[in-house]
Amino acid sequence: MAGSLSGMERIEIAGWGAVSPAGWGAEKLTAVLSGEREAPAPEPFAREGAEDRPLRARRVPAPVDKLPFLREPRLRRASPIARFCVGAALEAMGPDRVEAVKSGGLRLGTIFTLVNGCINYSGRFYGEVLADPALASPIVFPETVYNAPASHLGALLGSHEPNATLVGDSAQFLNGLDIAARWLLDDFCDAVVVVGGEEFDWLSAEAFELFEPGVIHAEGAGALLLRRSDSPKVELGAVAEPVLYTNRTRRGAAIRAVAAETRELLASTQQGWVGDLTLLGRNNGQKRFETAENAAWEGLTARKTDPAAILGEGAGAAVAWQCVAAAAAVASGETATAIVSGMGENEQAGAAIFTAGAAA
Repeated sequence: MAGSLSGMERIEIAGWGAVSPAGWGAEKLTAVLSGEREAPAPEPFAREGAEDRPLRARRVPAPVDKLPFLREPRLRRASPIARFCVGAALEAMGPDRVEAVKSGGLRLGTIFTLVNGCINYSGRFYGEVLADPALASPIVFPETVYNAPASHLGALLGSHEPNATLVGDSAQFLNGLDIAARWLLDDFCDAVVVVGGEEFDWLSAEAFELFEPGVIHAEGAGALLLRRSDSPKVELGAVAEPVLYTNRTRRGAAIRAVAAETRELLASTQQGWVGDLTLLGRNNGQKRFETAENAAWEGLTARKTDPAAILGEGAGAAVAWQCVAAAAAVASGETATAIVSGMGENEQAGAAIFTAGAAA
């Protein structure tokens, strides 16, 4: 469904949620991005055996308010990424839709997009295997698989509708939006929640520091709820065709191709370029990304906001946070059109357009 999504039935972004170093909730995320709240300070850490090389990361803080879903039996032993993703998804859905899914009155599809997955529990389990296979806990093993977070959400809601986990780089979230639109237009379900998440891992933090010194690793999740609507308040106007990085199509060429198609798609929506918000997700010190992306969008008259520059490099959550910020900005009237430019770390470049709804 890459390309324009306009038609008789349009795709509405009906809700969004986030868990981030700013706290639990999309409002906390957007308040930090707008400057209303101070950005969280990175926390120092050092892995065992490397105390002389301390690094920094931005972690998700403990929730200030009690969150009932964290007491669910399924989540008591779940990995951090599962709790982040479920928290963002439930916020995007809202209490009424959660109850509607549980009662069978709403067919909910779920799509999770991950980069590292449940790496904390994977490290724990395989560490136990190496130490003594006979004592490795079989209870831990189910938490090591990529689709564990999606499974937890589906079981918690009692949903029997399509449930998928996509593994890729951070730009994979945009493919999740594309698939969600297909499911809705084909009437596979009534609504789809798309979730992207990441949990802190020292190996990822060290990798970012190795390849891009100064980049701070972050954790959390972002989620959007999509549904069909003939009068959307916030519309998923288009999803550009992703362009893969190959030996023939380098990163710069890929994002240029995506930017060119996105400009054409925007022109075809006839929305105009009024009060644009452009979220360029690589203006956070990663020069090899930032240079290519800025060149691709050169000449674009728009305000630029980058969650990664403020919250840290969220990997699986990075583009999800961009999309949450874009939807919130359009809904608040801050902008009429928001473009999410997603440059993945090692796989693909993509983009999506969010617009304020207009009469069909």
